[in-house]
Amino acid sequence: MATKIDIAPNNDNELVLARIMDATPEQLYKVWTTPERFPEWFCPKPWRAEVTKMDLRPGGASNNVMYGPDGERFENQGVFLEVVPNEKLVFTDAFTEGWVPAADGGMMTCVLTFERQPDGKTLYLARCGHPTPEKKAQHEQMGFHEGWGIVAEQCEAIAKTL
Repeated sequence: MATKIDIAPNNDNELVLARIMDATPEQLYKVWTTPERFPEWFCPKPWRAEVTKMDLRPGGASNNVMYGPDGERFENQGVFLEVVPNEKLVFTDAFTEGWVPAADGGMMTCVLTFERQPDGKTLYLARCGHPTPEKKAQHEQMGFHEGWGIVAEQCEAIAKTL
């Protein structure tokens, strides 16, 4: 099971989730970049998510829809800013495909890294930067720490099967 570790944010508008995972960077990256696997891990249960478009290149679409148990439906449209296979994914909802600015300015930019550890495990690090203190607070209130923590554990469980 993933081990929680504390890593300080780089600034006041950043939320950080860090785990040491019992999976390789290659396994974790594959889970993140295989759209068909998203319903298995991307949301805390009983929620689920489906990728609607994934174009793994800078400027490529990073779109998904999250479905809640009571019929809720939340679309997330964004773009990838950086893609380094087995090492890093950077994505944001500040833009949509074609570099179109998001109507509401977006909530965050996430730098997700997979750092190989000497023991064969991986430091899984998500740094989510927000444009304003209000958007950071909104993300926290939505359950960032608990939700992203559950998602990290679900991601690790899938990765270990690959």
